[in-house]
Amino acid sequence: MNWKKLTESTQIEEIKELSKTKPVLIFKHSTRCSVSSMSLDRLLRNWKTEDGEKVVPYFLDLIAFRALSDQVEDEFGVPHESPQVIIIRNSKAVYDNSHFGITYPEIMAQI
Repeated sequence: MNWKKLTESTQIEEIKELSKTKPVLIFKHSTRCSVSSMSLDRLLRNWKTEDGEKVVPYFLDLIAFRALSDQVEDEFGVPHESPQVIIIRNSKAVYDNSHFGITYPEIMAQI
């Protein structure tokens, strides 16, 4: 999976612009949480190379970039959870889920 790392606040505008042509997935991950690690592992095990043609995946390390996670919450109106998946289309959050609700089939159904 070719994650783009979400590390700068300026990338939020980039995500909004990009989402006008292709959906963007943001995965918020806590390196201190076993549920987050399990959710990430399940997503990675199911991800197919061709999925990168359908959606642009961004990875946000919540421990290292907590303020950026708060900015994502404010910008897209999705209350923070961890782990969390948010799908952005046309500059707006169109889907989100967290914890054990994060499943590959559900995510791909939204794309």
